[in-house]
Amino acid sequence: LALKKDIASAWRVFVKTQDVIGIKVYSAPGPQSGTRPAVVEAIIKGLLEAKVEPENIIIWDKLMADLRKSGFTDLAAKYGIRAEGSLETGYDWKVSYDESPLIGQLIWGDLEFGSGKQAIGKKSYVTKILTKEVTKVINVTPLLNHYRAGVTGNLYSLAAGSVDNFMRFENEATRLADAVPDIYNLPVLADHVVLNIVDALICQYEGEDLSRLHYSIALNELRLSTDPVALDVLSLAEIAKQRKAAKLDARPQNLKLYSNASELLELGVSELPKIQIERVK
Repeated sequence: LALKKDIASAWRVFVKTQDVIGIKVYSAPGPQSGTRPAVVEAIIKGLLEAKVEPENIIIWDKLMADLRKSGFTDLAAKYGIRAEGSLETGYDWKVSYDESPLIGQLIWGDLEFGSGKQAIGKKSYVTKILTKEVTKVINVTPLLNHYRAGVTGNLYSLAAGSVDNFMRFENEATRLADAVPDIYNLPVLADHVVLNIVDALICQYEGEDLSRLHYSIALNELRLSTDPVALDVLSLAEIAKQRKAAKLDARPQNLKLYSNASELLELGVSELPKIQIERVK
């Protein structure tokens, strides 16, 4: 992808040695169906080879409990880097997504929860990991179905993991179709994502956040791009293909989410025929 002859030079195309690099994972389903620690470990090794200091590398996701369950805290300790959860690090009062008219019932962990008489929230505040620490984001997502977003991909994973009061969008595909691209497009998110990697070692096409390896197939692929939308629509096509092969009913794919990201916000390419794929073995 970087068109370089060695790993260190390749990583320096995307990051500088002085950057604070946040490796965003999706850890809720655990180490079998979520982002796999082996993939993240390879990234860490490459960054260290590129002379990025260990203290400038952060593995992060929504919750520390999920990171711990999936083995990422142990991985961080092994290499002397950091593991952080958005909720535990906290959210920034000064940076938020507030374009949606939807009102959310605040829960523990949301920034406005417990503040005076506030019981409902109209804003989603961004994690301090992005506003105060990280300068570059490497987004690493599994090839995993999502019942309302279609795929737990680059757009959904980063948006859901970066802000609080997100549950107000989760119940309906139409809400996600509007909110996910908008949140991803916030400058503090989109302007800092330098690389998207789909962990397609295994494709799980049923189960969402629950590990369902009997609804999975080993593809043994890693998919890399600077275009998050293209990777996500390729993942949608793969999931549909594998569901058909397994003789499962087709599921709605929420194509509006990806067309919004492409046509309205210009975050990437959402039309399959326009996506250029290069395969390397």
